[in-house]
Amino acid sequence: MVFVQIGYTLLYFITEASFNRGMNPHVYITYRNIVAGLAMLPFAYFLERKIRPKLTIALFLEIFILSLLGVGLTLNMYFASLTYTSPTFLASMVNTIASLTFVIAIVLRLEVLDLRKTRGVAKVLGTLVSLAGVMTMTLYKGSIVRNLWDPLMHLNGNTTVHENWLKGSILTVSSCITWSIWYIMQAFTLKRYPAQLSLTTWMSFVGAAQSFVFTVFVQHKPAAWTIGFNIDLWSTLYGGVVMSGLVIFIQLWCTEEKGPVFVTMFNPLSTILVAVLAYFIFGERLYMGSILGGVVVIVGLYLLLWGKEGDQEQTELKEQSSSRSEEQKDPKVLIFTSAGKDMKEEP
Repeated sequence: MVFVQIGYTLLYFITEASFNRGMNPHVYITYRNIVAGLAMLPFAYFLERKIRPKLTIALFLEIFILSLLGVGLTLNMYFASLTYTSPTFLASMVNTIASLTFVIAIVLRLEVLDLRKTRGVAKVLGTLVSLAGVMTMTLYKGSIVRNLWDPLMHLNGNTTVHENWLKGSILTVSSCITWSIWYIMQAFTLKRYPAQLSLTTWMSFVGAAQSFVFTVFVQHKPAAWTIGFNIDLWSTLYGGVVMSGLVIFIQLWCTEEKGPVFVTMFNPLSTILVAVLAYFIFGERLYMGSILGGVVVIVGLYLLLWGKEGDQEQTELKEQSSSRSEEQKDPKVLIFTSAGKDMKEEP
């Protein structure tokens, strides 16, 4: 998961440089997922031949919805918002996914909330604090933090495209909500389709098709589909092979092993890395509203995670108690031989 957050950190700046040069975000999503599908297909086909379940119509429809939530809809909104805000803002907003996932799980009755216990109160406080941080970043831009020195590197292209902060905020929040639903849904899908490489491949191809259909409606210029041997090509290859391929596979594996909350708890690491690189290396404009809101979101996130830690302890205790009760229901019967001296146990 640390590797995943480093990957996301580099992604923000590579894609921003590409978008600043004029590449369409929706074209980028389409190409990126085609590359991801082609890169993952050989590994999925050969490594999961024996464990891959049969693909039924119902299962394909589930993968279709999962692809829409994780790729087709979410990524298009997410990267479109980058043209209106900044990498630091996006990285901070991603931290709200853990809180949003918790709220949705409560609504769907997938999460137990006991306000009589301290950890239950911590869950609620953490969620409210995180949402307060989101509102701070969205509604309060604040003053610009002055750069201490000239940027060490420059992002190529037009740097004045961040023209509508409110529009970008709405797109980012919407993508975080659908992303949260995606994390919850993939935990259920993995139980019926426990082949992470194959699921990643399916989501890449189906998501690319969904994004293509959407892009055809919103982008009518054929020239937008042309990619030269420049940053557009490298951002597409990086996004496809590393992010939509390898990173999604790692997240699916971690979700199956540790659950969706474990996956989201590492998001603040990317926030810190992005803020440091954006401010000190690339000379990105940094606003006080983003700093204050980001700190509030991280505090709320770890309040929520502290409350969730108690759930894991309770689950382990329940499993231990259930195993003990099963052992008690299976007593040993003492059988004596006719001599009365030898004794043995028999279930």
